Amino acid sequence: MILEHADIRIAPGQQAAFEEAIRRGVETVISKAKGFIGYTVHHGIETPERYLLQIRWQTLENHTVDFRGSAAFGEWRAIVGPFFAAPPTVEHFELTTGSH
Repeated sequence: MILEHADIRIAPGQQAAFEEAIRRGVETVISKAKGFIGYTVHHGIETPERYLLQIRWQTLENHTVDFRGSAAFGEWRAIVGPFFAAPPTVEHFELTTGSH
C-alpha cells in the first residue's frame, strides 16, 4: 500500500465550501480510480487554511500513472483546484511500522 500525502493551502474563509468540494471530489471521482483504497482529510487547528489529504493506493503507479494520466484527474482538479491558494505539496510514503 502507498500513502499519498497532499498538503493543501486554501484561500481564507473558504473552509466550509472547500470541505464540501473535497468530499464530493473524492467520493465522486477519486474513489472510482484504479487502486483506490481509502482516504482521510485533516483540517489544521493552528493554520485553518491548511488541510492534509491522505489517500491510500494499492500501488504508486495507481496514483502517478493511472489516475494522474486520466481524464478523472482533470475532473478532480476542476472541483477542488479553485480553492487552492498555491499548488499542493504531494509526496508518497510506504508503511514501515505502526499500529491501528
